[in-house]
Amino acid sequence: MNRVKRRNYSCHISPHVQKLFINPDPKMTCCSFFLRNMNSEILQAFQRELTCPICMNYFIDPITIDCGHSFCRPCFYLNWQDIPILTQCFECIKTTQHRNFKTNIRLKKMASLARKASLWQFLSSEEQMCGIHRETKKMFCEVDKSLLCLLCSSSQEHRDHKHCPIEWAAEEHRENLLKKMESLWEKACENHRNLNMETTRTRYWKDYVNLRLEAIRAEYQKMPALHHEEEKHNLEMLKKKGKDIFHQLHLSKAKMAHSREILRGLYAELKKMCHKPDVELLQGFGDILHRSESVLLHMPQPLNLELSAGPITGLRDRLNQFRVDITLHHDEANSHIFQYGDLRIICIGCDHQNAPHTTATPTSFLAWGTQTFTSGKYYWEVYVGDSWNWAFGVCNKFWKENNQNDNICGEEGLFSLACVKNDIQFSLFTTSPLTLQYVPRPTSHVGLFLDCEAGTVSFVDVNQSSLIYTIPNCSFSPPLRPIFCCIHL
Repeated sequence: MNRVKRRNYSCHISPHVQKLFINPDPKMTCCSFFLRNMNSEILQAFQRELTCPICMNYFIDPITIDCGHSFCRPCFYLNWQDIPILTQCFECIKTTQHRNFKTNIRLKKMASLARKASLWQFLSSEEQMCGIHRETKKMFCEVDKSLLCLLCSSSQEHRDHKHCPIEWAAEEHRENLLKKMESLWEKACENHRNLNMETTRTRYWKDYVNLRLEAIRAEYQKMPALHHEEEKHNLEMLKKKGKDIFHQLHLSKAKMAHSREILRGLYAELKKMCHKPDVELLQGFGDILHRSESVLLHMPQPLNLELSAGPITGLRDRLNQFRVDITLHHDEANSHIFQYGDLRIICIGCDHQNAPHTTATPTSFLAWGTQTFTSGKYYWEVYVGDSWNWAFGVCNKFWKENNQNDNICGEEGLFSLACVKNDIQFSLFTTSPLTLQYVPRPTSHVGLFLDCEAGTVSFVDVNQSSLIYTIPNCSFSPPLRPIFCCIHL
């Protein structure tokens, strides 16, 4: 009889799997025997230790937090409302600061063994015996979702179907679900960050637009009256763009809030599926992974805001009246900053046509101009070309003395414009205070106008003849020095 059995299924199941069924897994046999013969009170205590205190099911992907208590990762995450920095243990109420929890591997293996023991107890019942061959149904047919004995899996009806041991199939399906849940949770965290960002941008957008309007209006007040129509046109265009973007931000927030609910709902559905007994899991798997993939492919992204302003006729001509020569301190200048022409233009981080070639590519550097300014008005330009990760502006003595280690993070006493690349996007911002600037990235030349009496620093896109931003009410502590920075990532 044994020879007949072996001949019937050897063409469908590997010798390794055959060996498992002829000589069952000793861990599995011991576990089943242990659970069957254990005192009922001890058995309940043993099962309780392998049970998540939140869902009251055997652990799936268990994690152990700071206080020592363990939970299913999905249960812990779903009860971690709004993904705050701190959360509390659901048993002892102690807080935990960790976010990247590691799986408790030993606890996961023990919970898996407990599930397998329950599975074998279920399959060994009289109701689950094969009605034809009177053998235990150990195989799962993935085509018609049925449980089969070894002989049935080798029959003509199922010969061409894909089937495998039930406990293997269940664990594989459960692991696939957990992997998909990990992707969903990562996307949920990303969506949460994006939603917070859109909420913040919406809250401050009107103030930002008003600041741009005031700065542009102030520039036109310094120009001849014949530019009145141009001023009116540029301000009206800026107001209209600002209102349109404000409306788009609200729509973007609504989409992200909707995606948050979809992600959490799908995550909870996958968790519920993971907790099902092995046979129910296999027979009810369905298209849930495909639906999850579809959700991940259609996540809303933050808006790429751009509030560009029209050109201001004669802006550069007016600023050139205050043009100064900027030279760099020889002991502090880096070889990757180039000076060319009449030294009134500095080239940062890229080779200009007339600039000397260099092969030096430092990680980062700071360099200061030799000049110091205590009063008056001054204007100079920087050539940035198509480069990324640069900054330039003016700083006071206090800032310079406290930022000698190529650190441009300190803000107090620094009045600068910076461009930072993030993946394929960029961020343009000014400091003192730190303010994101939603304008097109300037190419070629950028100008800086320092007005010590008015307490302002203005940045202009030279090619577009447009104002990038004016930092108002600067708390200058003269003397001020030009500063240049470039970072190679």
